[in-house]
Amino acid sequence: MTKKGAGIKPTARPSLKMLAEYLKLSPSTISFVLNDAPGRSIPEATRQRIREAAEKFNYQPSRIAQSLRGKGMQTIAILLPELGEGYHSQVLSGLGDELLQHNYFYFTVHHRHDQQLINSYPPMLQARGVEGILAIDTHLEAAPMPTVLIAGHTNLAGVPNIGLDHEAGAVQALQHLYDLGHRSIVYMHGQPFSADSDLRWNATMKVAADLGLEVRKELTIYLDKHSNSPEVSYPGIHSLLHHKHTFTAILCFNDVSAMGSIRALHEAGLNVPRDVSIVGFDDIQSAAYQVPSLTTIRQPLQEMGSVAARLLLRKLAGESLSDVVTLRPELIVRESTGPARTLRPDELRAI
Repeated sequence: MTKKGAGIKPTARPSLKMLAEYLKLSPSTISFVLNDAPGRSIPEATRQRIREAAEKFNYQPSRIAQSLRGKGMQTIAILLPELGEGYHSQVLSGLGDELLQHNYFYFTVHHRHDQQLINSYPPMLQARGVEGILAIDTHLEAAPMPTVLIAGHTNLAGVPNIGLDHEAGAVQALQHLYDLGHRSIVYMHGQPFSADSDLRWNATMKVAADLGLEVRKELTIYLDKHSNSPEVSYPGIHSLLHHKHTFTAILCFNDVSAMGSIRALHEAGLNVPRDVSIVGFDDIQSAAYQVPSLTTIRQPLQEMGSVAARLLLRKLAGESLSDVVTLRPELIVRESTGPARTLRPDELRAI
């Protein structure tokens, strides 16, 4: 006599057909129960027997099949330039926490600003059952499915873009340095592939002009390394010191460039903030634990992620949303800024 359930091997991945044979029920009946489909009168005892068998053999309904029946897979893709500590990881944390609260599965794909790769991702993701895209600092040229951008490079009709009030950030940073007596300031322009670079630079130039601060060409650094580590700013600061340019403060593009600047100044025998003040941007988690701790403009990074995720879920529910959502930054004063002092050229040791 064949024992009940002998048709399913313990090590085999069970299929709907195998489960149906085991229970002596039709595949459609099992599918209706496990997918909570309405419109079928199935006795509770039968429902319980199906659930117990599915749990016993670790059977999971096919998410692809559910999608084909119009029952969403609740799967979101997150596009971002890179994985690692800093800006992107904190935005990703806010996104992930919000999606998990709503029982959405998500996965991440990174592209390092490779436009060909970025363009290839949406159709690939759609073919795999992804219902929506959350894109961080990514140049999307089209949105074939519900999409929300965070620091998006382009304005796409019907696609919300979560951004920052860069002028408010520039006002807070430069006013802080101005009030400390700094007039000879190094200005840093972000890498060309970053969505925020031009926005932040234009805002900074406007605020500098409003305050009557001179922006000198020889004290301007254009970041170009394809990196998100402190090494990105190190060569520029090293060059300024080598050529004996005098300055009392550096307005950095972000926190990691501030950290690289502090290292270059330290190697030149200069103290932060006694000799040179440093202001960063972002307030990544490690900013408060640097030596000295970093004065910075805090972007609400996790909030940006959670707001973007909520907006995408609302889009998936069919709501019509605003195309632009702007959040306000906050100045966080720590140890890396202090009153300006005048440095003579002979105080800058050649390196």
